[in-house]
Amino acid sequence: MVERALEITLRKSPVSRVPKHRRTLEALGLSRPGRRVVKKDTPQIRGMVAQVSYLVEVREVEAPGPTAVKE
Repeated sequence: MVERALEITLRKSPVSRVPKHRRTLEALGLSRPGRRVVKKDTPQIRGMVAQVSYLVEVREVEAPGPTAVKE
């Protein structure tokens, strides 16, 4: 089964934004516009993204998983 992930890109600066939203961006690992992170698609991450949706761009991708090694 393929795990889903979210690719989250910060599009607008967090400067002069609501402090709670800045902390949410920090928790997601986004510090500067243009930064991109890939997170597992969980309800918690979806909630964080919804809170700062006016600052980020989101797209669904396949989660990078461990590679199988054949012997």
